[in-house]
Amino acid sequence: MPKKDQLYELIRANPFISQQDLAARLGLSRSAVANYIATLVRERRILGRAYVLPDHRPVVCIGASNLDRKLRSLGPLALGTSNPARQTESFGGVARNIAENLARLGAPTSLITAVGPDASGRALLAHADEAGIDTRSVLLVDGAASGTYTAVLDEDGEMRVALADMAINDALTPAFFASRAPQRAGAALIVADLNLPQDAVAGLLGDALAGGVPMVVVAVSEPKINRLPRDLRGLRLLILNLGELAERAGRAMDSEAAISRACLDLQADGAQDVIVTRGAQGVMFTTPDGLRSLAAPAVDVVDVTGAGDAFAAAVCWSLYSGATSLDLACRRGLALSAMTIGCAQTVCPQLAPGLLDQPADSQLLITD
Repeated sequence: MPKKDQLYELIRANPFISQQDLAARLGLSRSAVANYIATLVRERRILGRAYVLPDHRPVVCIGASNLDRKLRSLGPLALGTSNPARQTESFGGVARNIAENLARLGAPTSLITAVGPDASGRALLAHADEAGIDTRSVLLVDGAASGTYTAVLDEDGEMRVALADMAINDALTPAFFASRAPQRAGAALIVADLNLPQDAVAGLLGDALAGGVPMVVVAVSEPKINRLPRDLRGLRLLILNLGELAERAGRAMDSEAAISRACLDLQADGAQDVIVTRGAQGVMFTTPDGLRSLAAPAVDVVDVTGAGDAFAAAVCWSLYSGATSLDLACRRGLALSAMTIGCAQTVCPQLAPGLLDQPADSQLLITD
């Protein structure tokens, strides 16, 4: 690769890299680097200082990547005994699933996650690269096993129990994220899941507040909602389900008034907006005028795995695309979630750039 193109790729990986570092990496003089940069600016491949790449600020997804194993019962599930089942394997992890959805929708997407030096880790990275996800910021943890998620589905495709080995994500520490600060600073949007340690989530929120990069947090389970810091300043949007909301609030969500109060508490803690997913009942979301709700579309269930991640991805795609209305974002999310429930894959294979560019009254999107 010519030196100019090598330099361009280094800038793509780290838009805040110094000319001195570029010179050292490429074995060039500072003056030669300056000349190449001037040429790239003239060619409009970069836009002046800080080397801002036109239309290429990515959505940076941070959190878990793992191998998903799904065991679907061939008949009614019976506890305490063996059940005939069929097994499938796919790539998963909340942050990874969101990243793949976004990449297949056409958004420039980067993934910051941790994998082991095992066959699963290599396969995860190869699949992400194939999907168009930038994996150059991934942490490879020597001696560790890549994450796994095993879900048991009933004969109707509903998840009944899931077991997750996510210990590798403990390596995603504040110190590690400090080493990826330039990549995060150059993001259009940051999306983090709660498979991260609490101090890492707190650090990411602090950086988002200081740097002005909007941040979305997606909860992953009731046991891990305690990883959400009490101070939520810097949080553009929190996406969680009713059980996670109840766990955070410390009380039952037995009415819309209780849900509304819990969302107001989250906003008092610093979150700008909150979306509460309610499965087949649809979603509720905050607006300047209070809490609004949208019903979920009717869909024939094939497999619910990945539906929540598809919803979150469509919402994030809307924010990335400049939408200010959570109503539209949630309609897109419900539509993409329904598509995912109706297919056997964790990420629906029908996704393509332009799919969510349709008006709100199109067949894809949910209307009143």
